[in-house]
Formats: sequence, C-alpha cells, structure tokens
Amino acid sequence: MLTHACVVFLATTPLGLTHDISGVTTSSVESAIEATQSSRQTQNVFHIMIDGLRWQEVFGGMQSGLLTKDNKVERPDSLNKRFGGSGPHERREQLMPFLWSTVAKEGQIFGNQEIGSVVRITNRYGVSYPGYSEAITGVADDARITGNRKIPNPNTSVYEWLNGKPQFAGKVAAFGAWDVFPFIFNQERSKVPVDDSMGPIDFGTLTPTIEVINRVRAETPYRWASASFDSLVFIPMLDWVKVNQPQLTFLCLGETDEFAHEGDYSRYLEAAHRADGYIRELWTMVQSMEQYRGTTTFIIHPDHGRGDTRGGHNDWWNHSLPKHPGCEATWLAVIGPDTAALGERRNVPEITHDRLAATIGALLGEDFRSAVPAAGEAIGEVLKR
Repeated sequence: MLTHACVVFLATTPLGLTHDISGVTTSSVESAIEATQSSRQTQNVFHIMIDGLRWQEVFGGMQSGLLTKDNKVERPDSLNKRFGGSGPHERREQLMPFLWSTVAKEGQIFGNQEIGSVVRITNRYGVSYPGYSEAITGVADDARITGNRKIPNPNTSVYEWLNGKPQFAGKVAAFGAWDVFPFIFNQERSKVPVDDSMGPIDFGTLTPTIEVINRVRAETPYRWASASFDSLVFIPMLDWVKVNQPQLTFLCLGETDEFAHEGDYSRYLEAAHRADGYIRELWTMVQSMEQYRGTTTFIIHPDHGRGDTRGGHNDWWNHSLPKHPGCEATWLAVIGPDTAALGERRNVPEITHDRLAATIGALLGEDFRSAVPAAGEAIGEVLKR
C-alpha cells in the first residue's frame, strides 16, 4: 500500500449533534479514567482505521469542487444523485449514514475544524507506517519509523502488551488490507496474530467462508502489489470474530487510500461509503451476540489525512509531510457503553493520535502508560458517562 488510515459524540442542538465544552485538565482526565474503571462496562474493543479518509468528507460529505475529469469523475450527475445534498450535513449523511445516524448520536465524534475541533497525528511524516505505529504504540518514533519500509516495529503496542497478560492472551487479533501490518505489529515478537490480506488466514478457528476467501485470495490477481480490496479483509474478519470472539480486534480498511492515490475521487467516495456499511454490519453483529452486546466500544479513525485543497491546490489525493500540508489533520469517533452520547464536538481541546493506545488500554481496564510512560495520556472525554 502506498500510504495508510483508520474511529472515537452530548446534548444536541436543533441540528442534532454539537455541544460546547471548555478545556480539559490532566487532573480531570485522571478523574475520568478512575471513574470509568470503577464502573467500566467495556469488555471488548474494536479499533477500526479507514486509511487516509479525509476529515473534509467525513464532516462535509462529497466535495462538489472535486467532481472534475482531472479527478476521474466521468459521471458527476450519478455521484450527485447518490451523495449530493442541500448542505454539508445532508451530504455527509448520504456518504456515511451509519456514522451519522448511530455513532454520532450515541457516541462522540471529533475533528471538524470548522467548529473548533482538531484531531491530528504527532509524527512528522504523514504516511501510513508512522501513522499506524503512533496509534497502536502511543509513541511517534520519528527516528526509527520514518516511512513504509518493512522493518519490525521496535516499539511495544497496546496489542502486544495486552496479549502478554493472562486475561487477554489469545484474545487479541489484527486484520488489515496491507502487507506491512505484520511488521507494524511486530508479529514475530508480539505473538499477535495478524492477517495482512495477502495470504491465507491460518490462525484461530476457521469457517467455510474463511476457507473460501483464502482460496479467492490465492487465485485472484491483485490490483495493487501490496494491498487487497476491503471485501477480502472484512468478510473473513466478520466470520472469524463470530466464532473466535476476541476482546481486542484491529481492522483496517484501505481502499480509500488506494483509490485516492489513483486520483479517482468517484471510487474514493464509494470506498468510504462501503466502509461505513461494513462498520454498520460489524456493529449489528456484535450487538446480536451475548459476548459483545452492551459491552463493546468501537474506536474509528484514519492513520493520516490528505493534502489541503484550499487556495487553489488540487492536493486531496496525496499525503506526506512537509510536502503536503494538511495531511496531519484527521478525525476520531467513539461509541460504546463508557462513552457519553455527546455528538459532534465543538470548541474542544485538540486530540492527538499518540493518546489512542492508552485509551484502548483504559477502556479494557488497563493502564498502558505504566508500561510505556512515553505514550500519550488516555482521552478522558470518551471514558466517562
């Protein structure tokens, strides 16, 4: 994969989804974590990353200014029929209906810079490996993780740390549409089973559906040299979760990044819409299962943003810093039993990706920073009812 992405809402206005809030201090974060641990309901976390999906589409829907032949849009009328609307709220609900009808109503979503909410990466590269590593380890290792080379991650992820604890051993797994993920999770050292979508799934209890997908993967030519279509990741992951019932699951959907790099805005939008449907399907399934119902939190976000299109630049399709300013800006959505239903957040303190690993740990009742003090602190606002 060329470069990559992947989500963490109070009282509402008549439009439905915003609430003002003042700054949050470190002491209030600690209090939120303590309060959450005393009454914590989350027992399972699904960490879902949508590679390179821009905050501009998440909060504003389809951008009409990008419906040009330069962006490979041959049928703008068709896109307008599917994803158009009278304003950004209607357009975003057309593009990602589950995110806005369920996650945004029952959880929290951050990153709309138009209303004073900023989410960003802290690594200085703005490409995929550094972005994924920062999210799962809580550290931006700018000295060693400098690009997308296949090197074993020297940093300990929250996945590895939890998998090493007796109560989580064998209950952690990762699925992603990129052959670099075994290195990002340092599979050999961490013992976290990782499906990179390029070979067969060969861990845990397999189902007939997984066996069929394994054959399809082996016998179907790939469009991209190091990544697969999202369907070849999501469909077997759904079956695997159903029968193996992990407590911490990573899922990356990557078509948004691949089609963006091709400069194909139509397929980029379709991939975002499809990813939203997959998240709906996963949420519906886990809420139907005793293992997960009422005890599961979804954290959804990308690994990086994309270049800015303001000021006449047509830079939406690419990313990396400092060449493509704006790709440091991302978004975050969280829904679960320990996250207050605050909707689309406005005028809130900045959130950075180095805080995600500790947040995952805290949701599962564990203090990741006790093992990795350099990691960012947990996001207190999504840890309290």
